[in-house]
Amino acid sequence: MDTAFLQVHGIEALPQFLTSFAIGLLIGLERERNPSAKAGLRTFTLVAIFGTLCALLASKAGSPWILIAGLVAVAGMIVAAYINAPPDPTEPGTTTVIALLMSYGLGAMIWYDLAKLAVMLAIGITALLYFKPELRGISQRLTRRDLVAVLQFSVLTFIVLPILPDENFGPYNAFNPYQAWLMVVLISGISLAGYAALQLIGTRYGAPLLGFLGGLVSSTATTMIYAKHSKSDQAMLNLAASVIVIASMVVLLRLLVVSSVVAYGSLPGLIAVFAGGLLAGLAVAIYHWRQLRKGTELYVPATANPAELHAAFGFGLLYVVVLFVSAWMADIAGSQGLYAVALVSGLTDVDAITLSSLRLFNLGQLSEQQTVIAIVIAFLSNLAFKFGMVVFIGGWNLARQVAVGFAAITGGVLIGLFAL
Repeated sequence: MDTAFLQVHGIEALPQFLTSFAIGLLIGLERERNPSAKAGLRTFTLVAIFGTLCALLASKAGSPWILIAGLVAVAGMIVAAYINAPPDPTEPGTTTVIALLMSYGLGAMIWYDLAKLAVMLAIGITALLYFKPELRGISQRLTRRDLVAVLQFSVLTFIVLPILPDENFGPYNAFNPYQAWLMVVLISGISLAGYAALQLIGTRYGAPLLGFLGGLVSSTATTMIYAKHSKSDQAMLNLAASVIVIASMVVLLRLLVVSSVVAYGSLPGLIAVFAGGLLAGLAVAIYHWRQLRKGTELYVPATANPAELHAAFGFGLLYVVVLFVSAWMADIAGSQGLYAVALVSGLTDVDAITLSSLRLFNLGQLSEQQTVIAIVIAFLSNLAFKFGMVVFIGGWNLARQVAVGFAAITGGVLIGLFAL
């Protein structure tokens, strides 16, 4: 809208009021659907515009009390409405009350040049109001264990992380307490997202999604669980093979996400190497999925809470040890020493050596090619370890099917590596 035109005609504040009008309509449309709400489309729109008007008058008069008086007036209006028409005991209407007050506040924010933030908040508030049944269903399905997982992750992120010093210590300046714990938070966060989705979604969307989420939480745990259940019948065998291959493919995606956050400069090389493995593994997983019979029973991997404090401290300690050993071996034995560490540590945990290599890459102690090769060695080592689990737990019938997927993933990764 032409600012000069608006100023000439004395309506330069029109864009702010139009934005308030839109915000009020958005939230009001959702509340209009609720029969028990004492305020609907028109009320929310007027309250949002009133918020902008009070902010304008407060700014022009230089008195913030006008804005406060407006808020008190809106609150008084709500109280009067509920006194005249008492709410249904099952629907007390507190959500509508808060939403009205938020609309007033959002209208005021628009006048103070916070229109973009106000619009974003309005969309979020509307979504929160609209998805009430879904949110209630999620909260009812949460167990005490799930809530503890969220609280523990909050402790890791918002209590432990901020108090750690962001300085380099030790040999090679490789150890940074803040960065080390940030890696713990990153891995715990990705794993917790998969863990929460597994608990909420369960078996409703089939093996592909279970394999994907299982890979986010722990591909090793997922492999072990499905290897155990693969002996039921042929359909379960095909399902287990499909889930195991998908979970191992997701490790590649997980490593790419971690790399993009920790060391973005290494991402082009990793994408070039991992793309072939992802495509080849996907082709085999789709083939396995097509062999499945309808009605096959699905099992949700019984994985542990990835945000438990002892698990977080254990991973943090492993990360620091692998970091120092990697730096030391790279210093005294060159890239061969680093690759030896990647081979051994990758057997049990591919995340620790990946993060350690990326940290050394950021410090300039590893080249991009050395970093990529170390991560690939760790991934292939971990893949070999999981295949051994399949053989000993699931037997040769499962191993033969999984071998095709693992061989495809390995071949695709190696082709990308040699082409690097």
